[in-house]
Amino acid sequence: MESIGEFFKQVRETKGLTLDDVALKTRIHPDFLIALEEGNFTKLPDQVFAKGFVRSYARSLGLDEEDAMRRFEGSAGAFYEKQAEDDRRKKTNRKVVLAAIAVALLGLILLMSREHATVAPARPTIDTEPPVSKSLRTPTSMAAPDKAEEPEKERPASNSRTESVAAPSSTSSPAAMLPPPTVRDETVSTASVRTDPMLGGPAPDGSLVLTIEALELTWVVVQIDNGSPEEALMRPGERVQWKSSDRFTLTLGNAGGVRVELNGKEQGPFGPSGKVARDIVLKRS
Repeated sequence: MESIGEFFKQVRETKGLTLDDVALKTRIHPDFLIALEEGNFTKLPDQVFAKGFVRSYARSLGLDEEDAMRRFEGSAGAFYEKQAEDDRRKKTNRKVVLAAIAVALLGLILLMSREHATVAPARPTIDTEPPVSKSLRTPTSMAAPDKAEEPEKERPASNSRTESVAAPSSTSSPAAMLPPPTVRDETVSTASVRTDPMLGGPAPDGSLVLTIEALELTWVVVQIDNGSPEEALMRPGERVQWKSSDRFTLTLGNAGGVRVELNGKEQGPFGPSGKVARDIVLKRS
């Protein structure tokens, strides 16, 4: 059985159609049509979108879509199986690398905490006991003369003279206690961060605002009013807006993989995941 690309090319040339004619009918970029006819599946998006291209191409040529899908599976099945296997292997390797990095970081943190605990100096203790001042000694010889002569009259007569020395009296003056060090707590205030929500409502000038947010990988074609169609390949999390004065005409390569809003109001749903939805018209109600 000939490949799907050769089959499409043969039928297209038999009908006298050019790639630009098919691109205008299917709204598929000519580069994708060339890659499909040449069997260069590496230049096509994911398998779900490639299947949508095959169905659209077959419909534009008046062919049976199911027969075209069987030919596509026979031509591209091995390629996409290998691609899926490579993706699974990459995910497994990524998990192993992340686990190794986590273990290394944990070991480094434990090592640093142990070294910090070993070399950390002991906190100095604050002595709260007040210093004791030395006592001042005053000899009794410094006393008044009249008090010193009275004990001499009561002494017995003796050739030896003994001097009585009063025991020194000590007077201690209380020392001022050092006030304990005060620790000032510094409070760090965290400034609140204000985030404005994404604008999705009607435009101030009264025009229509179309917002498409990708929940899964998808391609979209948007025609603004009567202008030329615009194509976009959107990845999960991406959000794109268009403005129009009257209406939008949409084609969704993955109807269940997008969220569509018109002037802030959610539209749809337009179909399940992996389904191509065409000629969706959104206009002012």
